[in-house]
Amino acid sequence: MTESLLSFPAPHIHLDGEQRVDLTRDLLQLEVAEGNDGLRTMTARLLAFGPHPDSREDALLYLDGGVFDFGSEIRIEIGAEETADEVFAGVISAIDVEFSEGQEPEVVMRAEDKLMQLRLSRRMHTYEDMSDADIVREIADTNGLGADVDVDGPTYDVVQQWNMSDLAFLRQRAHRLQADVWYGDDQLHFKTRLRRSGADINLVQGNHLIHLCASADLSAQRSAVRVCGYDAQERALIDESAEGDVIQAEAPEGRTGPDILGRVFPGERASYRLRDVPLNAQEARAWARAEMLRRARSFVTIKGTTRGTPQMNVGSMLSLERVGRPFEGGGYYVVGVRHTYDLSHGYRTGFEAERGAVEVAA
Repeated sequence: MTESLLSFPAPHIHLDGEQRVDLTRDLLQLEVAEGNDGLRTMTARLLAFGPHPDSREDALLYLDGGVFDFGSEIRIEIGAEETADEVFAGVISAIDVEFSEGQEPEVVMRAEDKLMQLRLSRRMHTYEDMSDADIVREIADTNGLGADVDVDGPTYDVVQQWNMSDLAFLRQRAHRLQADVWYGDDQLHFKTRLRRSGADINLVQGNHLIHLCASADLSAQRSAVRVCGYDAQERALIDESAEGDVIQAEAPEGRTGPDILGRVFPGERASYRLRDVPLNAQEARAWARAEMLRRARSFVTIKGTTRGTPQMNVGSMLSLERVGRPFEGGGYYVVGVRHTYDLSHGYRTGFEAERGAVEVAA
C-alpha cells in the first residue's frame, strides 16, 4: 500500500493512562509549546456539545468532571498509532468554557508539565558554598524530582533566592551560564547546550518546510565581553573577558559573527556585563563566557514551519537544504517549538533555531 506524501494525523490523547478517542473526535485546536527555559505547556480546544454518554441526548459536555478534571494526567502523541511520538505529558491546570451566539460551546483545557510545581510557591533561601549544579540538585530534591545536571561553573560563597519561585530562580541561574532547563524522563534537567542531546532533523525548503524566515545580523555581535568587579578577599580588581573563539566548539565551520564583525568594523567592539557583580575572577570568567556565547549563538536565527515534525523538540539539531548559501547546512540548535493542530491546516510544527555561523557545510 502506497502512503500519501502528505498526511495530517490527528493527535492521540491519553487521560490518566487511557486513550480517549472521544477527545480526538471533538478536538478543534491543539497547541503544545516549549522553550529552552523550561515548562512545556498544552492548550486543547474541544467541541463541548453533543450526545451525552449517559442519556444519549444532546447536552453540554466535559464540564462535569467525568472525563477530565483538575490534576488529570494528560499525554499527547502524534503520528501513526504504532510509531507515534510523544509531544506532551503533564497535568491539567485550567479549564475554560466559551459561549458565542450562533456557535456550539467550546471547552478549553490547559496543562503544564511537572515543572509547574516549581513555579507555584516563592521561597526565601540561602545557599552556601555551592555551585549551580549543587543548587539545582537541592531544588530538585526539595520538589521530589530526580536531577540530571551537567554544567561547569564556579562555587559561590553565598547565593540567595529572594522571594522567587524555584522555576524563576532556576531560569536565572541557567541564564548566567547559558544552560537549558527542562523536564523529561521523570527528571529535572539542567545542562549546557553541547551536553543536551536531541534528534538530528533534515529539512528541505519546498518539501518539509512550508515557511522559513532566516536572518544573519551583526547588530548584537561583539568582539569581546568583559566583566569587572572587586575581590574584597584578595583586595584586587576583577577584569575578565571572553572573546569570539568561545563559539568555535559549537560552530567549527563557516564564518562566525565575531569574525565578520572584526573584518567589517576593525578594532575592539566590547560589551560590558554590568547587572551582575562578581566576587572573584572565577565568577567573572564564567559570566563573561556565557554572555559571549549568548551573543555569538544568535548571529543566525531562523523561524519556520514544517508540515508536522513530532520528533522535534528543544535541543534538536537541524540541517537546512535549498535555503541559500549563507543559511545552508547544519548546526542549527532548536530553542523553541510549537506543535499545533486544527481542522483547517491539520498538524504543523513551528520552530525557532539559531546558529553561530553562516556558510556551514551540510
